Amino acid sequence: MVELLNGLFGQYADYPTLFIGLELIAVIFGVASVLLASKTNILVFPIGLVSTAIFVYLLWKWQLFGDMFINAYYSVMSIYGWINWSKNKQLTQHQDPINPTAQQRKQSPELKKTDGSNLIQVERLNKNDVPILALLATATMAFVGLVYYFRPVINNQFSFDGAVLGVHLFTWVDYTDMLTTALFLMAMWLMARRKIEHWLLWIVADAISVPLYFYKGLTFTALQYVVFTLIAIWAYYEWQRRYRTQSHTAYA
Repeated sequence: MVELLNGLFGQYADYPTLFIGLELIAVIFGVASVLLASKTNILVFPIGLVSTAIFVYLLWKWQLFGDMFINAYYSVMSIYGWINWSKNKQLTQHQDPINPTAQQRKQSPELKKTDGSNLIQVERLNKNDVPILALLATATMAFVGLVYYFRPVINNQFSFDGAVLGVHLFTWVDYTDMLTTALFLMAMWLMARRKIEHWLLWIVADAISVPLYFYKGLTFTALQYVVFTLIAIWAYYEWQRRYRTQSHTAYA
């Protein structure tokens, strides 16, 4: 048991206390944001921003640039998603300005029990989303690959003196990081667009990230992704239920 604990948490002996505290705070806010997302609660975005901002700082310090890029993107997309969800919530609240009580009468008992944050309408992926997703995936993998290609220069204080470059220096971690980064970026964009299928991408990317972060020595973050995977599986079915409920309400 002692050896197992040392294997999981031994690396933290060399970490500054500040870094450990910040990672724990980021993990707590990250889990909270995913739970809020599963309930289509708009607070997912401000809560998530706290987590991603902390991780941007930590990952820069740890020189995990692909992961840092993901979290920087999350921060930008959180602002976009916050705006998009807010507009959708306002639109839903004012769907019937002539007879404002009609929408409430049509709602199922299940929806009547929900709070105002759950007025967010979820949608399914459509063919117009596919080209954007393909572009995001291609651009992301190319960008992260470029970052890792020039990693020796970055680690050398952005100096080319003595730096050796080449794709042959890439490790399996780098290639996996490129894949998960693309999956995460597509998922975050779909989430901001209120698409149900974004949870499928989260499930795959989160599951891959668990052993990846254990290998990188970020045990708390790896455990966070275990929780993320479980929540994402549940949330996928929750959003499908919500979609069926709102569709039934629309035609009631």
